[in-house]
Amino acid sequence: MTDALILIVEDEPEIADILETYFAREGFRVICARDGTTGLSHHQRLRPDLVVLDIKLPGQDGYEVLAAIRRRGETPVIMVTALAEDLDKLQALRIGADDYVVKPFNPLEVVARARAVLRRTRGQTPTHLLRVGPLTVDPDAYRATVDGADRPVMLDLTPTEYRILAHMARAPGRAFSRSDLVDACLPDSPALDRTVDSHVSNLRRKLAAAGADRLLEGVRGIGYRLDVPDVR
Repeated sequence: MTDALILIVEDEPEIADILETYFAREGFRVICARDGTTGLSHHQRLRPDLVVLDIKLPGQDGYEVLAAIRRRGETPVIMVTALAEDLDKLQALRIGADDYVVKPFNPLEVVARARAVLRRTRGQTPTHLLRVGPLTVDPDAYRATVDGADRPVMLDLTPTEYRILAHMARAPGRAFSRSDLVDACLPDSPALDRTVDSHVSNLRRKLAAAGADRLLEGVRGIGYRLDVPDVR
């Protein structure tokens, strides 16, 4: 469960920072959005395991964001809001919220509720999976697939290619230097930068063949990043 990616959609920076700190401290991966539109973009690109969602947001409010998430699938959603009226709670639950927490709250309670929701839903969506857009990496099965038109396409990866891909999938959007990848994925090898370049080149070719040609990109002067371009 500690590999689960949590998306926090909250426009109050202090509250978002507190939640991010507590979730990260408990071993979760976290990404934040300050408005509903950005939250939906992150949801589509990164496919989080659970969303912590405020109701009063600039632009699209939490109810609209929740409805859009439900149209896409069954990602668990916990509403965190100052609206304590029963009608507000009932509306959120009717739209499809999995839980509802009223501000002010204890952040440890929010994390505990998230764990409980993930335990209830992990039979539907295994929380150990790493997902970046159409890519799914299964650390238990040592397997990576890309969503296809009809069915997932399994990637035929070498052990080193898999380790590089899984390592980058744990931090989507982060730029990794070549030395980062050597230290994490080839610690006992006298690998050079050009060795990493060769493995990444093979990875990009295999991702492209599976229909995910823009997923792994170079970052000038740094190294590589695994991410999904924004959908316009």
